[in-house]
Amino acid sequence: MKALLLGLALTAIAFAETGRSTVIGSERTRNLRGLDYAPMLFEYHRQTVDDGRHFFTYPRRDTTFRKDFFKNHRNAMAFFESDSNASHQFAIAVSPILGIDYKSSSVLGDIKSSSKSNLSLGDTIWPSIDGGLYIRGFADSIDFDLDARIYSEGHSSQRPKSYDHEVFDVQSKENGDGGVDYVSYARYRAHLGINYSWARLQLARDVLHWGPGYYNNLSLNQFALPYNMLSLDFTFGPLRIYSVYADLRVTSWSYSKDNLKDRNLYAHRYELAFGNFTFGISELQILYDENKPWLFVPVAPLFIEKGNYSERVNNGALALDMNIRLFRMARIYGEFFLDDMESPYAVYQNRYSNNRWAAMLGFQLAHDAEVKGKLLQFGTIAEIARVEPYTYCHYDTAQAQIAHLGLPLGNPNGPNSLAIDWTVYSRLFWNSSMSFFFGLHNKWLWKGIDYGSNIDDPYKTVAKRFTHNAPLQYTISPSLSYSGIHASFELEMTFGEERAFFVRSSLHW
Repeated sequence: MKALLLGLALTAIAFAETGRSTVIGSERTRNLRGLDYAPMLFEYHRQTVDDGRHFFTYPRRDTTFRKDFFKNHRNAMAFFESDSNASHQFAIAVSPILGIDYKSSSVLGDIKSSSKSNLSLGDTIWPSIDGGLYIRGFADSIDFDLDARIYSEGHSSQRPKSYDHEVFDVQSKENGDGGVDYVSYARYRAHLGINYSWARLQLARDVLHWGPGYYNNLSLNQFALPYNMLSLDFTFGPLRIYSVYADLRVTSWSYSKDNLKDRNLYAHRYELAFGNFTFGISELQILYDENKPWLFVPVAPLFIEKGNYSERVNNGALALDMNIRLFRMARIYGEFFLDDMESPYAVYQNRYSNNRWAAMLGFQLAHDAEVKGKLLQFGTIAEIARVEPYTYCHYDTAQAQIAHLGLPLGNPNGPNSLAIDWTVYSRLFWNSSMSFFFGLHNKWLWKGIDYGSNIDDPYKTVAKRFTHNAPLQYTISPSLSYSGIHASFELEMTFGEERAFFVRSSLHW
């Protein structure tokens, strides 16, 4: 009987987590939040407890999307599908999304310009309202999804910063905009894929996340800002080859004239998955104000091809990672990232800034249990990451940094940082459409204060000092959420060196 109940619970997971989008992709911690809370955390949970090959290349195609489309989307506000006898099969579902947030953070806005009642916080955003449409479907071998929303926010700070670090518009009575102070902007993510049995060609706006880490992947990380991309994904049994081109922005302010220049990313990932062991190689090349489409070819080795272009306007990196699963309840993983080196021995000596590298080591425990006929998932994940000074940087500001809109594409803590992340988490499935989540995230961060700690610091060869005199920044962040078939509620709090409070309610039809 217990096996039957657990099987039903696992079916509930499949319904709740898969098939809603054309891809299994990165989390949306800043905007465009959906009903699922921390979906990638539970994707890694699944990779820990399940059998089979495990790939760590995201976003990747969700093969259940078309197969389970009718079951997962038939209750959408609008649903269209072709006749079963039609020569061309298609289906489209359209759902409205409405959300309201309350956000406060000590690292947003200008504390001096905040209202007197809020001097302890950098900015309070209330109300923050978003509304839009989620459109998804397929037509023969093509699948697609679009999540597009418009946001309107009120800010307590007179000089607010963008909560998600992307561009926004400030409307104020001084500018003759109706006498109301508010912030407005629009955001979207989208995927359009053409599928063959072993290949997928995709146009998308999303974030790449490569490697077995959750918080601290070093080459491409889910906590970067979204960008437009073209990707080609091949899967041959245990081998996956993923090639991508992405259009990046060279400065943090989208309206800057520096962004009239081009920053182009080419990246390849080669991954071998053998049951309990996965080995991956990721290579990146950034080109500033020039473009070489040949680099998109999956068999063109970027770390070799890099030498054929001017050093002043290109930046390359290579990363190796592996994941070992133990007894279907744990995994150990790591990644080594090489931005540049004078020689292997010089990397070992680690004295000068022309040896730029990063390393990450992680561990996850995960387990699924049946509690009175309900599925309980729980586990813990811990990571430590070291990023050397000047890693991701380049010769000049706003040129070939491994960054987009001023933030790293890789480790979110940036150059000259040491971080430890430790989270305990659990999720209880009450029924096939309702779940409850609890998490507690601890973070210890030492962020360097010397030159070479900011991703926009121009590179120069000097003796480096890793996190010299860097203060410890500790934060603890409990979170709770409820996810249903049409509604969700989220509560997140942060205490310590950073103080933040986030509450969200959302509706989805």
